Amino acid sequence: MFGRKPIEERLAERRAQLPPLKEGQHFEHGPAKFIFVFLIAFVVLAHFIGLFILMALNLH
Repeated sequence: MFGRKPIEERLAERRAQLPPLKEGQHFEHGPAKFIFVFLIAFVVLAHFIGLFILMALNLH
């Protein structure tokens, strides 16, 4: 459209310019990695806080 290549072709060209991925040291999307790690840490922390609250109330 308007003299530009389709988005698929532009993405393919950009992807072809990237260096090869290193095995075991790659996560596709940086912000997704941050959110994933944050959510895992939040769930673990919430479980420990809940455990300590139940222990303080003697309900365990």
